[in-house]
Amino acid sequence: MKELQKIIKNKALDTFFQPILKLDSGETIGYEALNRPAVTNQFPNTEMFYEFVGQSNQVFFFECFCRNISLKRYINRLRDTMHQRTSLLFINIHPHVLLDSNYHSGETLQLLSDLGIEPNQVVFELTEKSAVTDYPLFEKVLSNYRSQGFRIAIDDVGSGYNSLKTLIYLKPEFIKLDKSLIQNIDQNIEQQQLVKLIIEYAKLSSSEIIAEGIERIEDLAFIAEQGVHYGQGYALGKPHQEVKQGIIPQY
Repeated sequence: MKELQKIIKNKALDTFFQPILKLDSGETIGYEALNRPAVTNQFPNTEMFYEFVGQSNQVFFFECFCRNISLKRYINRLRDTMHQRTSLLFINIHPHVLLDSNYHSGETLQLLSDLGIEPNQVVFELTEKSAVTDYPLFEKVLSNYRSQGFRIAIDDVGSGYNSLKTLIYLKPEFIKLDKSLIQNIDQNIEQQQLVKLIIEYAKLSSSEIIAEGIERIEDLAFIAEQGVHYGQGYALGKPHQEVKQGIIPQY
């Protein structure tokens, strides 16, 4: 806990930005902000760090801290181009934080105004691994954020048992397919069938799909052929501290 508080106090996180590309045109439409702590004895890797944060009583304060530094560093590192000025920024946020009465959306709006970012450029990325229990309440809360211009993405879809219920109730603008569904998809019939089902659902619900974890040309070629809208992964662009556009490799 002392190490976590020290990280927050000293802003001891590195922020990386990974590009998200439109697969049919190669356009970089946005970036996911990734905040990573330095390796320490207490936190030898990023996964252990975030697992600890999620089980602590510091989730709310840490999430607000990450939101603020992600937005500020994004603007500070932008190249002065019209394309990047209008890009989307995907910010990871724990679902329970949005339900916390202390989380005031007005503060986020004020920060965006100060930085010159429109709310419709910000996508709250909610991990599917964090269980939502009161769906009607959460749907109401998300409606409030949407009315202000924010959009919602459900991350890790396909990695847990809650996927379908989460999609049906929360109606996200973006569905992010977990890398476990994407990697080696050209070789796995079961993965192909599930992804095709989610693509059909997305068409009916007016959601757009982002395939995560694209590392192989074969995976990219398969999902592009199926009509997946967007992609993210090392084959398209690695996370960088600078804000860099991705590239669609030839396949």
